[in-house]
Amino acid sequence: MSIQVPDRFGNKKNIVAGFDDLQQYLGVHPYVGCVIGRFANRIAFGRFRLDDTEYSLPVNDPPNHLHGYFKGFDKKVWEVANVIEEQHRVGVSLTYSSKDGEEGYPGNLNARVSYFLSEENKLDIEYGATTDKPTIVNLTNHSYFNLAAFEESDIYSHQLRILGDSYLLKNENNVASGEIAPVRDGIMDFTKARQIGSQLHLLVKDEGGYDHTYVLNKNNREVELAAELFDPVSGRRLRVFTDQPAIHVYTANWWDGSLKYSGGVAHQKHAAIALETQAFPDAPNHPDFPSTILRAGEIYEAKTVFEFVVK
Repeated sequence: MSIQVPDRFGNKKNIVAGFDDLQQYLGVHPYVGCVIGRFANRIAFGRFRLDDTEYSLPVNDPPNHLHGYFKGFDKKVWEVANVIEEQHRVGVSLTYSSKDGEEGYPGNLNARVSYFLSEENKLDIEYGATTDKPTIVNLTNHSYFNLAAFEESDIYSHQLRILGDSYLLKNENNVASGEIAPVRDGIMDFTKARQIGSQLHLLVKDEGGYDHTYVLNKNNREVELAAELFDPVSGRRLRVFTDQPAIHVYTANWWDGSLKYSGGVAHQKHAAIALETQAFPDAPNHPDFPSTILRAGEIYEAKTVFEFVVK
């Protein structure tokens, strides 16, 4: 709902988009601050084959299935399983049981997400899940950041660096084509810190802005630095770490001022940026992508760390 971070002068303000009450979160909105599941991002035509069975998921982003459908994990009220108080961090652990066939997904999935706030100014998000039969899982957090605490109406002057030399090409249906392309000094290249607004306008006509999945420079499941976001005016810096193979960058391309966020403020297009650590979109339909299959007896685990620094 909010993350209060001081600027270089000690002024503490909220840097994420949120709502003031539960009913707004249960309504229609662009996945503000939510857990996304069972499968983050798009699945082409809402179809995938697992073992010898083809599954059909509802289409909510024609012609694709997006973020678990209209009543995905983001619209569920999770149970508080545990409140954690440790020496150097505090947190809360939440659980949700997704029934076999919910939104078309196979298997009874028991999901868990835990949030930890540490003395090192880190917000850890740890995901876990088990199933009783083969299914697919890809969980992420969908917070939207504006490190200027929305005192700037857009994130054009924010500087972004991504530790990824390539990204997933998309087809005419706005879903992963299966090809991986190098960023190579083009409009997708954030291998060196660069203002988001420097190239974003070139994407507005066809894409609305950035809505792309970057392949991270990692070949393991260790938690490593994936991206850095910096606001030179406030001095706030966000560092994103993950054990996932990709990060999806989305610049709030379709915000239009129609929703009232915290404090009754209406945010416009490009007011914030989401940095969604995750598996590859449409992975079930691309055997050469890292697998998102979870089978009975296995444990799905994923971790993301948001670190907040003031410079």
